[in-house]
Amino acid sequence: MAESSTRTVERALVLLGAVCGAGSLTLADAAREADLSASTALRLLRTLEGTGFVRRDALGAYRPGLRVVQLGAQALGHESLVSLAEPALDRLVERTGESAYLSVPSHDGEGVYLAMREGTHSVRHASWVGRSIPLAQTAVGAVLTGGPPDGGFVVVRDGVEKDVTAIAAPLSPGGRTVAALSVVVPSYRITEAEAHRIGSLVAQEAAALLTEPGAGAVPVPEDLTGEPA
Repeated sequence: MAESSTRTVERALVLLGAVCGAGSLTLADAAREADLSASTALRLLRTLEGTGFVRRDALGAYRPGLRVVQLGAQALGHESLVSLAEPALDRLVERTGESAYLSVPSHDGEGVYLAMREGTHSVRHASWVGRSIPLAQTAVGAVLTGGPPDGGFVVVRDGVEKDVTAIAAPLSPGGRTVAALSVVVPSYRITEAEAHRIGSLVAQEAAALLTEPGAGAVPVPEDLTGEPA
């Protein structure tokens, strides 16, 4: 039983590697590349598709899925994206006194806080690193899923939590949003003018990240939406 399960995993990984290596494969080509029968390849591809590791495009070919993109972004993020963003997070805290976050989309259609710096106020947003957040009706979600926001940033009150205001800007190398910088503030101490000031700072830091040394290491997913690029 263990040998059979191990063999199944091995075949699935070989098949996944073939799809990722080629970028797009038909069922017949995927089976040939992985040295599998068409029926075995189809069964494994359906499992990989169901778990988000592959997807079928409009022509029925198999392409790397959002789960692969997300895992790659998370793995690279700890080595490149987080280290790249750390100075920006530090500056945002220094200039606002509020907690600052770096977020990326997750495989389950939500977002995840990848890194943060806690604010310096006694009342501040505590670390949510590793926690998922909804993309709907949140500042981070608005910039991860929408087009370039007016003014370069989005302000959302009472999005994830009541009495909390979040201000986010997209990190978009090559024109594709792969992450978001945000500042989270208790709503009682932020005015519209202050929200605009902080938003401008967040947008400036997000834009500056793409011009700093090492910005080329930012992982750029082929497709964040699961649709053909």
